Amino acid sequence: MKKIVLAALAALMLALPAAAYEVKTYPVNPGSRPHDVAVSPDGTVWYTAQAQGALGRLDPRTGAVRQIKLGERSAPHGVVIGPDGAPWVTDSGFNAIVRVDPRSEQVTRFPLPKQRGYTNLNTLTFDKNGVVWFTGQAGVYGMADPKTGKVEVWDAPKGGGPYGIATTPSGEVWFASLAGNYIARIDVKTGALEVVESPTPGAGARRVWSDSKNRLWVSLWNSGEVGLYDPSTKAWKKWKLPGANPMCYSVYVDETDAVWLTDYGSNTIVRFDPNTEKFQSFPGRNIRQMLGRPGEVWAPESGDDRIIGIRFGS
Repeated sequence: MKKIVLAALAALMLALPAAAYEVKTYPVNPGSRPHDVAVSPDGTVWYTAQAQGALGRLDPRTGAVRQIKLGERSAPHGVVIGPDGAPWVTDSGFNAIVRVDPRSEQVTRFPLPKQRGYTNLNTLTFDKNGVVWFTGQAGVYGMADPKTGKVEVWDAPKGGGPYGIATTPSGEVWFASLAGNYIARIDVKTGALEVVESPTPGAGARRVWSDSKNRLWVSLWNSGEVGLYDPSTKAWKKWKLPGANPMCYSVYVDETDAVWLTDYGSNTIVRFDPNTEKFQSFPGRNIRQMLGRPGEVWAPESGDDRIIGIRFGS
């Protein structure tokens, strides 16, 4: 009975009219160029101030913004909230995974092995065992264990390109390779990969996210499409975003299994309903990534030094 009720609620939320959405923007520090965002359970929005080597925190209730300097040479890219409640960051300037204590604001680094050199760290995710997995666009993927401090790095297939990464509800970890044009499942016990080629040649698989059914939604940057890969059937489906020249950058799937994308070609946030296969657009400029929590999605407008929040449902 509970599953039936939840399914009905999810279907209702997917069908919400445009009037049910509240869109609000929040200015952050000028010149900060926010790249990625993550939302704590308490509603605090964390963002990587890539141009200023800092991690920002936004209180949406008041609009107050505070930036925490990560150190000289810092160049933060991705951010997620760990199982410890702290924001964790990929910092390509330090070539390290960085943890920021949300209370003391103490910064702890987990550097990659020196022999690896510059890896252009991109994004990160936690597996079900509390281990951080990350990508480096220079051609690597790897893991960091917060308990032991161990950091391990592997070479990615086809060289450069690893970009987006995500964990499915079942605990699988997948990443997307922009230059390699594939997605890959990481065996979290060994680091070995299962590689799945993109459905469109040269499409540029940029970011990846899972829905509640463990299916992978992939933003296909060059072709302007969103792809859906089902590991259980090993089958792809894909849809072209609306507009004359779509450029699909980010992807995030909310708790109703609605798919949120960003289109650099039209400077819009696009919501895709998998049930009706229809798109709905919202304004949003230069957005590289989205995340959220129940009833909310958040995105950084890097070109305008703003964070945008979209609230939906009741």
